Amino acid sequence: MQKNEIKKILETHKKFTSERNFDPFQTPKNLAMALSVETAELVEIFTWLTEKQSLALSAERRVAAGEEIADIFIYLVRMADLLGVDLIEEASQKMEKNFAKHSIEKGQAFAKELLNCSQMTGQHKEENTRD
Repeated sequence: MQKNEIKKILETHKKFTSERNFDPFQTPKNLAMALSVETAELVEIFTWLTEKQSLALSAERRVAAGEEIADIFIYLVRMADLLGVDLIEEASQKMEKNFAKHSIEKGQAFAKELLNCSQMTGQHKEENTRD
């Protein structure tokens, strides 16, 4: 996604909130709270699914997930605008920090540890989880 596409989404959201007199409520605090709620709604879609099921969502769950992700994105873009944060620049800088902070060796060791744990417990969960 390019900056001009993000700007278009932001301007559309601003128009939506302005026309409905929602602007007084578009504050960083309220948007942070709304992001938390929308994230919880996204989590709810995956509740009780196995890892395998979460990678192969039904069409209905896929649509629901897409809508929640869109809500999260819209609120995030609006919050970044209010705070003067360039999302693309900040994300790029954060990835650079992550590369510096987390070496390949440590990351691979951690992933191996997680895989070993999930293999020990995953078989039981797969057998007892229903869609």
